[in-house]
Amino acid sequence: MADSSTRNERRVVVTGLGTVTPVGIGIEPLWDGLLTKRSGIRTVEAFDASGLAANFGGEVPPLKMGNFVPKGYRKSTKVMARDIGLAVAAAYEAVKDAGLKTKCLIDRKEVPGPTNVDSTRFGANIGAGLICADLQELAGALATAVDEHGEFDIKKWGTEGMENLTPLWLLKFLPNMLGCHVTIVHDCQAHSNTITCGDASSHLAIGEAFRTIARGAADVCLCGGAESKINPMGMARQQLLGRLASDANDCPERACRPFGAGRRGLVCGEGGGLVILEDLEHARARGARIYAEVAGFGASSNTHDWMTPDPEGRGVAQAIRMALKDARISPDDVELLQTFGTGTLAHDASEYRGLAAVLGERCRTLPAIAIKGTLGHNGAGSGAIDVAVAVMSLYNNTVPPSLNTDEPDPELKLGFVTDGPVDSPARTALTLGYALHGGQNAALVIRKYQE
Repeated sequence: MADSSTRNERRVVVTGLGTVTPVGIGIEPLWDGLLTKRSGIRTVEAFDASGLAANFGGEVPPLKMGNFVPKGYRKSTKVMARDIGLAVAAAYEAVKDAGLKTKCLIDRKEVPGPTNVDSTRFGANIGAGLICADLQELAGALATAVDEHGEFDIKKWGTEGMENLTPLWLLKFLPNMLGCHVTIVHDCQAHSNTITCGDASSHLAIGEAFRTIARGAADVCLCGGAESKINPMGMARQQLLGRLASDANDCPERACRPFGAGRRGLVCGEGGGLVILEDLEHARARGARIYAEVAGFGASSNTHDWMTPDPEGRGVAQAIRMALKDARISPDDVELLQTFGTGTLAHDASEYRGLAAVLGERCRTLPAIAIKGTLGHNGAGSGAIDVAVAVMSLYNNTVPPSLNTDEPDPELKLGFVTDGPVDSPARTALTLGYALHGGQNAALVIRKYQE
């Protein structure tokens, strides 16, 4: 990480929030869902999940992709996997929320031209996960590549089976295609990067965008991530790894219990979050609404094990310390915690100990937020949704209640609100994310905007 004393002093602010979650499309439905404790976790409808230990998840309402792209781009939605669609929808919501006049919104006649952002100074950093192939489509093609005994024949696959897949089939499942479609739709011609570091991807993507603008390489960036784990492979993988909460088929809304005494594991979900980061002077010049300011970013690696977190949370603590140093603040300046809170035994304990190592006993009483009890775990999209919620909390001077945190693990007690939203004077929030395997950790410091 670059030394904060040598980085460009441009201030970076948040001017747009775009979220696609199980409680609705857009930041307002998400915020309202949290305030009213409306769960987005229910029996899965996308496929028959009855053969899995858990048949529920955080499923996003159906998306009409034509609503999020220019009319001339609608054919391209046919080669968008679910993850790509989530990112494209989140990007549309973000630029619209920010009041940006991008190519997409102008072409759709939703705003008058000309554009109010220089495309050559408009970048994108988007986190992506392991995109699941369309199993029905793939199975149909595989069925045409069997021999007379009903066994798979690699030669027939090459001569016949592959012919039953669209020529552009692979382009539906490449992780960089989230950023590819988003940058084409909104004409983002500056730095564009895809971050594939599992569940930490969104935080890392936002941190990279923060750096890009701070050093003067761009004026505006779309950043965040998206992923769907609501598919047979995504859910089965978590079941086989022993991470899936599987004791709540009769009450799925109670399944994910972040930092809870009775937590049993995570709930698979899907969703995306993209935020607009912008150079402060650029935002002022166009009269943008400013939600908050990004003040610091830190990242680290967990060298304990590639599959399990450090029991003491040392990687988490390191990322937090680096973010606080970058923001030039002390642990005592943190007034709000946006936790990652997956609901697994090991990861929640590791996260708590990492927080406690830096913040001390204050971490037990600081106002805290955990949203996976409402949404489930959205993989590479989780962190950006967390950041959006932290920003809304600062902007609205409100801490929303955190679903299913009413029975805390006494050893991992944090200051969650359980009954209803409370007023908050918090000026500085800390939000962190980490990969469930792979070892990446990242933290961001978000500050209430002041002139």
